[in-house]
Amino acid sequence: MTQNVIVKAVDVKRRYQLGDEIVWALQGVSLDIFEGEYLSIMGPSGSGKSTFFNMIGALDVPTSGTIEFMGEDLFKLPEARQAWIRCNKIGYIFQTYNLVMVMTALENVALPMILRGEPKSQAHERAHAILERVGLGHRTDHLPSQLSGGQMQRVAIARALANDPAVILADEPTGNLDSKTGEEIIMLLKRLQLESGVTIITATHDVKMLNISDRIAWIRDGKLERLDERENVQINTGAMTH
Repeated sequence: MTQNVIVKAVDVKRRYQLGDEIVWALQGVSLDIFEGEYLSIMGPSGSGKSTFFNMIGALDVPTSGTIEFMGEDLFKLPEARQAWIRCNKIGYIFQTYNLVMVMTALENVALPMILRGEPKSQAHERAHAILERVGLGHRTDHLPSQLSGGQMQRVAIARALANDPAVILADEPTGNLDSKTGEEIIMLLKRLQLESGVTIITATHDVKMLNISDRIAWIRDGKLERLDERENVQINTGAMTH
């Protein structure tokens, strides 16, 4: 069966200038990411995985190389087109949730829909349905400060789903959660992937993520060290050192 490539990275490099020192965060990463797959990008701190993750989401610009998103060369597009893709085709989930603290759960989820021009009543109706889907239908009127960490992350996931994205980018989505809650979030993401066919790309240290990933991209020293199918990975806490 032929798999469609939704994100194609070709020889992506990223150089930073730190005072007199030049640091290569990425040293030529090439990777095809398939439509509908769950890909985990793993590696130690400072490996370049977050830099690569940010390139995929058009949150950072490579020094050289290309990233194609749904057949378009992201960094040759006008900024307005990049912004449209970020708003309509990519859902972002952050370790720190990035919720608007003065808005209710419902308002946070409705916000991306309203920003792209949906009527407020329609956006709120859809936001309520998405919150039901992630198990928070009873918390729609609560502010983030009235929610637990796991509940805030569920709101963030619901917000990422708001505009029916083709790709969800999850940056350390379990990083601020206890082990049990983190596992619940991991299983929720997997369920959403299977139900909707959305591509999920996560940058993570959490080895529990290996259990549900279709493939794992191991990045070390700014290079793609290897790419594993899930069945070829031994799931244990030592996996990060391989």
